[in-house]
Amino acid sequence: MHPKTYFQKSLFLQKIIYFTAILIAGYQMNVKIDTKEKFTVITVQEAAITANMTEEFKKMMLSYLSAEIPHLIINMKQVGSVDEETANMLATVHQEFYANNASFIVCELQKKLISHFEEWELTDVLNITPTESEAWDIVQMEEIERELMRDFDEPAGE
Repeated sequence: MHPKTYFQKSLFLQKIIYFTAILIAGYQMNVKIDTKEKFTVITVQEAAITANMTEEFKKMMLSYLSAEIPHLIINMKQVGSVDEETANMLATVHQEFYANNASFIVCELQKKLISHFEEWELTDVLNITPTESEAWDIVQMEEIERELMRDFDEPAGE
């Protein structure tokens, strides 16, 4: 397949996924969804995540636990404000992902948000990275760790 054709099909599929997420979830939150080989990146394209967006955002994120690729990175570089309820919801979703052996990383928080997350004592609860690239690295390291733990848990001689 010609690289240009592949790129066009890939871009078309990303748009379909984006609009399908809006239709299925029934919310009006703008996000960009980028599915990679080992994880999915959801880039929030909103200046603020408010309490009325929280439940639908939570449902959308948790839906990835049943996906073929359950590992999720939430890129919040465009988000300037989040209320405490939303921040706590991210911590709850984070715990749910790790309880199901899936990675969940929040990246590119603005300094103002980092201050709020520290104030709410969530920086020790969430995996937060300064860049998306570092979030990718964490997902890959955690996947290696899970593979090693599976090998360790299997009885010798199998």
